[in-house]
Amino acid sequence: MLTSCVLAVAADWPQWRGPDRSGASKETGLLQKWPKDGPELAWTFENAGTGFGSCAVVGGRVYVLGARPADADGEKRIEQIIALDDKGREIWKADVGPMWYFGGNRWSGGPNSTPSVDGDLVFALGSQGTVVCVKAADGAEIWRKDLVKEFGAEISSGGFGPAKMGWGFSWSPLVDGDRLICTPGGAKGLFVALNKTSGKVVWQSAALTDPCTYSSPVVAEVGGVRQYIAMTQTGVVGVSAKDGSTLWEYRRDNPYPDVVCPTPICKDDLVYVSAWKAGCTLLKLAPDGGKFKAEVVYDKKEIGNAHGGLVRVDKSVYGGHDLGPWECQDFETGAIRWKSDALGSGSLIYADGCLYCQAADGEVALLAASPDGYKELGRFKPPKRSAHRRPSGKVWTHPVVSDGRLYVRDQELLFCYDIKGGGASR
Repeated sequence: MLTSCVLAVAADWPQWRGPDRSGASKETGLLQKWPKDGPELAWTFENAGTGFGSCAVVGGRVYVLGARPADADGEKRIEQIIALDDKGREIWKADVGPMWYFGGNRWSGGPNSTPSVDGDLVFALGSQGTVVCVKAADGAEIWRKDLVKEFGAEISSGGFGPAKMGWGFSWSPLVDGDRLICTPGGAKGLFVALNKTSGKVVWQSAALTDPCTYSSPVVAEVGGVRQYIAMTQTGVVGVSAKDGSTLWEYRRDNPYPDVVCPTPICKDDLVYVSAWKAGCTLLKLAPDGGKFKAEVVYDKKEIGNAHGGLVRVDKSVYGGHDLGPWECQDFETGAIRWKSDALGSGSLIYADGCLYCQAADGEVALLAASPDGYKELGRFKPPKRSAHRRPSGKVWTHPVVSDGRLYVRDQELLFCYDIKGGGASR
């Protein structure tokens, strides 16, 4: 139901959470069990800058956002898109804008967004709300938009950080056909659709004036109606892909009590959302006079995901509950199948029958994607730790699987592992 929104081959991971933003790869032939010390390390790139953003991988080329020093003492940092070849060597870099940082921030410093790659174009969002489009070949800039100045963009920070800015803009732009879908939020509209080649405004959802959250939008087709779905501080909403008009809204009795980060999960006419300290909700979208009515199937205290994401595999949802145990939940009923504290809380993705999990302390584990119980198939720790992580920051970047390789990041350190067993050299 959730369709691919970029032109890419099956092995590519062209945007946040993969080809269709589900956190799942369609790759097969991957190792089903790791050696004692983990899979073979292909290469390490040590200058990715600071930030929690994940990477996009297309045709073996890797694109990542990071904040690098802009002065001699390293106090000022500039956010850049960085392109690497399949050996982990830097090809080019392109400036996005200054890093967002505020006094007292002990957790983060740098961009938390993931680039989106579409053919010969790369799109990226900086932490201060600048969207840029550059050429994939050399990083040459095509256009840029300042979402705060041009669209009045603002963030619902969940009560943390400066008003309207919080921890900085962190969602990842979505490519859908000839459009780039952004969620600036604010009085001028939550969603805006831009022409991807020119940056010109196609439409803005003026009827929805919610500030944006840290959650990324997704594209779905329900009952033959194409739509964009995004979480807000008070629930979740859907707008028409055609003109940005509101198709449906689900508003909670009380706003989410903390930051809202996880990406919605969609299947057919069902939409699953989760947020830290609040639990999860499954909605069924019922046709309602050309629009939809969001009916609650269940609303439970679990799984309340902080920012490590969730994946649906068949009839099960997997992810971490708050900053506690890993859990498996029945997607249709909300019943919990299993819980485990064997690995610290963290992020995950899915590929070839397995869950690729990284704990906040950096440890990486391979799990069987099974509702029958927690089963590890391997575990390792990357060989180095970041020297530039903020005092209270952890390893919070989501892993990536692309073309037989596993990518994990700890701030300036990006590690690439061979998970197909065919040898790391290419």
